[in-house]
Amino acid sequence: MSIKDKVIVITGASSGIGAATVVNLAKQHAKLVIGARRVDKLDELKEKYSEAEIITQKVDVTNFDEVNDLVTTAIDHFGKIDVLFNNAGIMPINPLIKGARDEWQNILNVNVMGVLNGIAAALPIMQSQKFGHIIATDSVAGHVVVPNLAVYNGSKFAVRAIMEGLRQEHHNDGIRTSIVSPGAVATELYKSSTDEATQQAELENEKEIGLSAENVATAVAYAIDTPDNMDINEIIIRPIKQPV
Repeated sequence: MSIKDKVIVITGASSGIGAATVVNLAKQHAKLVIGARRVDKLDELKEKYSEAEIITQKVDVTNFDEVNDLVTTAIDHFGKIDVLFNNAGIMPINPLIKGARDEWQNILNVNVMGVLNGIAAALPIMQSQKFGHIIATDSVAGHVVVPNLAVYNGSKFAVRAIMEGLRQEHHNDGIRTSIVSPGAVATELYKSSTDEATQQAELENEKEIGLSAENVATAVAYAIDTPDNMDINEIIIRPIKQPV
């Protein structure tokens, strides 16, 4: 198999794992339709890799219409969609006793409904095509529960369950499913915490032991670049020094 000329839609593409994946796939001559809230960051990627086929679009994954428009853009320009990479996510860190209900709702809206919105937009097309690949960024936190991350854990466990359900329901339609579950990664995810001390602690941990976004992007590219009869369902990637 080859990544060249595959039509790949990526959400959360403006920074971190999403942006690193854009770069990795652009260098392999994929046709990319990329979305995020920060269009200026997307346009910087497009300008930097001007030899690649990249279409940028503003997308808030909590808004189904915007996610659907992103997928429609891929169909309108390229006539198909080979891969949807549901990557957008947030990771506020707070103990449950804090009762941060607005924060909890935002985690569910982005991390869970964002993935479901992507599935709802792409799945009917892929079922009609009889091929496709849906990928989601999960987390080690979707496999192991730790204190102060209970709601984030719940969102990532939910993504894992949803993606397994998707696999079971549509593997006979030629649709592949993958989750990529990284541990600590040096990205901007720490900024989604509202507590400055927590932000700083997470940033220092990521700098000390964290994977790079490029490390994770190689795993995403690997899952994409496998034979059509091969389904890489779960990839867990930890920094070698991460204990959990």
